[in-house]
Amino acid sequence: MSNRHSIQSVGCRTEDHPRIGRRDLLQIGGMSLFGMGLGDLLRLEAHAATTGSESIGKAKSVVFIFQSGGPSQHETFDPKPEAPDMIRGEYGVTRTRTPGEVFCEYLPKLAARSDQFSVVRTMNHIAGREFRNEHNSCVYMLHTGTTSLPIGDTNASIAQPRVERVSWPSIASMVSYAAPTAAEVGLPSMIELPRTSHMNYPGRSSGLLGPQYDRLGLDLAPVCGAEGGACPDCFRHADPNLDPERLPGGKRQWWDNSSCRVPDFQMPKFGNPEGLNVSQLENRAALLQQLDNLRRNFDRHERTASEAAWDAHRQRAMRFILSARPGRKNPFDLSQETDQTRDMYGRAEWGQALLVARRLVEAGVRMVQVNLRGWDTHQNAFRDLKGRLLPSLDQSLSGFLDDLSERGLLDETLIVMCGEMGRTPRISPITVGGKNVAGEVFTPGRHHWGDAFPCFFAGGGVQPGRIIGRTDAQGGLPLTDAYTPEDLAATIFHCLGVGRDREFHDSTGRPYRVYRGRPIQPLLA
Repeated sequence: MSNRHSIQSVGCRTEDHPRIGRRDLLQIGGMSLFGMGLGDLLRLEAHAATTGSESIGKAKSVVFIFQSGGPSQHETFDPKPEAPDMIRGEYGVTRTRTPGEVFCEYLPKLAARSDQFSVVRTMNHIAGREFRNEHNSCVYMLHTGTTSLPIGDTNASIAQPRVERVSWPSIASMVSYAAPTAAEVGLPSMIELPRTSHMNYPGRSSGLLGPQYDRLGLDLAPVCGAEGGACPDCFRHADPNLDPERLPGGKRQWWDNSSCRVPDFQMPKFGNPEGLNVSQLENRAALLQQLDNLRRNFDRHERTASEAAWDAHRQRAMRFILSARPGRKNPFDLSQETDQTRDMYGRAEWGQALLVARRLVEAGVRMVQVNLRGWDTHQNAFRDLKGRLLPSLDQSLSGFLDDLSERGLLDETLIVMCGEMGRTPRISPITVGGKNVAGEVFTPGRHHWGDAFPCFFAGGGVQPGRIIGRTDAQGGLPLTDAYTPEDLAATIFHCLGVGRDREFHDSTGRPYRVYRGRPIQPLLA
């Protein structure tokens, strides 16, 4: 069986592949196909795929804010104040600047800025129930902009390497391919921060596109043993109520948070044995010697696929380092920002991460992903949402919007924020009578729910001040048009100016469409 036939049998969809007519191929450039090699034909196809396929995008960059774990729609942008207690929850609401619309009471700053952004309340997953309510599957579908897993995968297997898998490229990899960062910028097309090494989630890879389009993940934040929140205001959902401050060295220290009490970011480190980092730019001769050594090591033997992927990551990292110039502002050095600006974002982890994102956008990076951990609120939900998660989000995201607007960057920067799913309409304990290590009974929360969840949009290409979609009285099902991760991906591509007929080719030369869904039309400017 040929490679091409094999790939088609493992998950290709007919609609992913463009149809090229025989007459079109025969007439490209007035040439005949006689005597033309396969490589020549593929180059012609690639040229045809990019010619005339771009639209005028309003966004120069996109910042994707990932609320890892899946935030509750009820406790964010789709509260149900008229519902019964076990649906409504413990919180009240606050009026927004959008007529007739309310948000959760613990998002007052965002509510006061609702004329600067829009919310789609009817995002949903359409995969089977065994997939659309599980983290691994939903994370994969969200990050790849797809509605199903690769054929042969389950929620458990998608998080593990599998040789036979044919994986769709991540949205970030598609952006790197179809709307790359300009060469003169000297930075990777997609950078993920501030914590990535412990978030090896499915769907982040370049899949069919190949490792040269992978993201560059950077760990900027201090090591922290918590599950979520913005350091130093971090937490575990199983934290006891007895020790709300969790002071370092205390007798009731349930996890070590001493490293993140001062949450200043570190400069990027790229993880090679020599410990190369940005500070070594001052010794450029030594840097070049280390790069030559790395290159010779690879030339000594035939590289495996994993080695090639490692080399692709290394090349981008080294290109980034070598592109720096003495005196040039480092986008990760927040000491160059005024105290007023840093206070606008908040001095905690999430605010600093969004401030770095703004600096990367200014530097010309095409896509930045900022990870906000801790939204899997099964237990002690209402304590942790109002005490940790919501205030941190309200402060940092409001500051981000204000700063972009004041600098004239909001109209050319697309901001997208969501989690991989929503939460159940009904509140219930994760386990009846479940207790934490201090013997306290967990208070209840909400559980996994992929049928309806909100997504936040602002900036380039988006109409502000709109609430799109309506859910039922319990906030569990869409009553109006619903949108999938495919549509989310298509919206990002559209705003960046990637044309609907854009294609890419896998390693065998087989063509695929970049778009799988349709842009969310009520959202677009």
